[in-house]
Amino acid sequence: MDFSFLSEYSGFFMQGAKFTLLLAFFTVMLGSLMGLLLSLMKLSNNKIFKSIASIYIEFIRGTPVLVQLYIIYYGLPALGIEFPDMVAAVITLSINSAAYVAEIIRAGINAVDKGQMEAARSLGMGKSMAMTHIIIPQAFKNILPALGNEFIVIIKESSIVSVIGIHELMYNANTIRGNLFQPFEPLIVAALMYFIMTFTLSKLLGIVERRMKVSDRN
Repeated sequence: MDFSFLSEYSGFFMQGAKFTLLLAFFTVMLGSLMGLLLSLMKLSNNKIFKSIASIYIEFIRGTPVLVQLYIIYYGLPALGIEFPDMVAAVITLSINSAAYVAEIIRAGINAVDKGQMEAARSLGMGKSMAMTHIIIPQAFKNILPALGNEFIVIIKESSIVSVIGIHELMYNANTIRGNLFQPFEPLIVAALMYFIMTFTLSKLLGIVERRMKVSDRN
């Protein structure tokens, strides 16, 4: 195997990795906010909100992310709604991630002892205040590992946006393959870079999780 191309193209790989991390970061932020809203809708007593959230979650989880990307990028412009490439990618990945995050958050909220809500209400808190200040912070501590796994999944799934020309890591690796007529080695480099990103993130999340457990014991 010949990896001599790295001396010339290492910066190109790094640029792709930067776009991948940017995509993942904005997707996690937007997807988490949307997921939180959807989980609260699904947990509400309002049948309309609950139905909307349930239909959204089931539909998004039941359709491929590639189809969702094509709908956002190619379908919406036909209706007069057009987004820049990067925005379309973030919106698609966020819409997809939100459906999974919503179920993660819902499970975390349900795992919090019901006595916590009763105690908060007995202190005069309204339901929304108790949810915001008591229940949701505890739920997020419980679901941090699952949210971290979702972040890792997004880093890997972001490679799918290469099909619409986003210059993330996979797109750049394929460009190098085409330029050099080397079908294998650039993919090995890309795989190693994905591994480094996900492994580093998992270790950082492990550190955060351990510190949170220590703070709980104290």
